[in-house]
Amino acid sequence: MGGIPEVALSSGGRAMPVVGMGTASSLAVSEEVFRSVILEAIGLGYRHFDTASFYGTEQGLGKAIAEAIQLGLVKREELFITSKLWGTDAYGDRVVPALRESLRNLQLDYLDLYLVHWPLSLKPGGSRYPIDKDDIFPIDLKSVWEAMEECQRLGLAKSIGVSNFSCKKLEDVLSVATIPPAVNQVEMHPVWQQKKLMDFCKDKGIQVCAYSPLGANGARWGTKKVMESDVLKKIALAKGKSTAQVSLRWIYEQGAGVVVKSFSKERMKENIDIFDWDISKEELHEISQIPQYKGLQAEEFVSANGPFKSVDELWDGEI
Repeated sequence: MGGIPEVALSSGGRAMPVVGMGTASSLAVSEEVFRSVILEAIGLGYRHFDTASFYGTEQGLGKAIAEAIQLGLVKREELFITSKLWGTDAYGDRVVPALRESLRNLQLDYLDLYLVHWPLSLKPGGSRYPIDKDDIFPIDLKSVWEAMEECQRLGLAKSIGVSNFSCKKLEDVLSVATIPPAVNQVEMHPVWQQKKLMDFCKDKGIQVCAYSPLGANGARWGTKKVMESDVLKKIALAKGKSTAQVSLRWIYEQGAGVVVKSFSKERMKENIDIFDWDISKEELHEISQIPQYKGLQAEEFVSANGPFKSVDELWDGEI
């Protein structure tokens, strides 16, 4: 298989492979299955792996990476590892300790990318889910971002960024940042195209990375609209590709990276077989006409007494 292309980040750290393997899962899998999947992915050519303290997969990913390095399948410097700061640690004095804990879980000396998971803080202590509405607080962005910058200065994270930030919230970060965010990881796919956000991020030198690129239709909040799109199915049929491949290729052609999760070897292979063909101008136009729908509304972060009284406030109208 050809290598996965990489994109340079504004931080100057390790370039980010444009397709990454996600590790968030609503399905519980055994440690042995998870380990074998990660080793399989490395064997297929995946080098970018995405986790988060909230996912509970840092330890399993760390064990698999350690084994892959020990077996000589890959070197640490060839890997690009992303994790995220959960809201319970989104406080100035808790950021560096939280990252150090993630590094212990991952058995690593540094992350390639560390992201603020959501633009809010939660009551410290544990990752409870569902989230208690009384545990949601405004984030002190200045102190949290200063601590994120400290993570980069200490060499604990080569690049820093955010996740689930609107254009307005990115403006808020940029207004206090000495080191601007290198990445914004958000939901993005042909049914939620993020045109405004993509234009904003390109203008500011922020790399967008798409999660749920196939709509996360197996998740409790996901949508089937991507995989059931007649437009995408028609293009897939004409090209001899799968609907999933058309969605991933479309994201890649927009200039975004993508994090995609599958524990099936055939699908893992399929998900990185998107680089030696393209989508025509006519097909891109058809995709641009698809009615838009956001799968992850994130109502769990909306609270009468919290920082976001409505979904519209959370996403600043970008919904």
